[in-house]
Amino acid sequence: MALEDKSILITGCSSGIGFRSAEMLYERGYKVYATARKPEDIEKLSAIGVTALALDVTDYGQMEDVLDYIEKDNNGKLYALFNNAGYSQVGAAEDLSPEVVKAQFETNFFAPVELGNRVIKRFMRRQGYGRIVQNSSVFGLTSLPFRGAYSASKYALEAFTDALRQEQDLYNTRIKVSLIEPGPIVSRIRENKNLYFEKYIEPVMAKSFYRNVYVRMQSALTMTGRIPFTKEPDAVVEKLIHALESDNPAPRYYVTHLTHIFVNAKRILPHRIFDKFSALIAKKETG
Repeated sequence: MALEDKSILITGCSSGIGFRSAEMLYERGYKVYATARKPEDIEKLSAIGVTALALDVTDYGQMEDVLDYIEKDNNGKLYALFNNAGYSQVGAAEDLSPEVVKAQFETNFFAPVELGNRVIKRFMRRQGYGRIVQNSSVFGLTSLPFRGAYSASKYALEAFTDALRQEQDLYNTRIKVSLIEPGPIVSRIRENKNLYFEKYIEPVMAKSFYRNVYVRMQSALTMTGRIPFTKEPDAVVEKLIHALESDNPAPRYYVTHLTHIFVNAKRILPHRIFDKFSALIAKKETG
């Protein structure tokens, strides 16, 4: 891989997995195009040496501006895309309005699908190779109570990614596609959950059947400290590096013990027993 080909576009780089991916891949010799929404985050990314660009992934005009920049800056080439941007909307299924579900899908599903398609057609098909890595979640493998919107968006991303990967493999395009499925990782995800809880769930709390659950959930979302099985973002980046550099990258990479527990439990347990297991996990999270 020539140095100009060792390039990657990463979304959602303000903190956690995205920021650490940008940092570690830059140190590894990649030409990193790291994106974030806020000016202060772009400034922080620039300070570590990467090319930092403004991108709200739901803004397709801004998405095109980023791709225009990369095409001019990197001789029309882009080796890899890591779709990392996303957030987790909590709330009981019956309390999620169409607006809430659409917002979740716009960021977690439609944006990575659109960006991946544009990158394939604009760079990878023409150059004859490339890597696309989607950051999914343990909730792309299973759904828990009060995680319906988030799980649905990740299930959809995984289904689409499986089809995309099989299409590339079927016709030997040399475009490799992988999913990473982390459990709990040190990040701003709890802080962001709280923001979207305040925006979409607090207004319906008073009339909700689950009002008491939401009160406990509010308390849990403002807690500090790590939940069990939490790993540092480096654990995800290690899998990302394998997906980028292996001649035969895996279709799926599981990260954290919690992901492995859920994968095995879903495979072994009958549906009703698995539902009870999932409910116990959800109760621990909501108090």
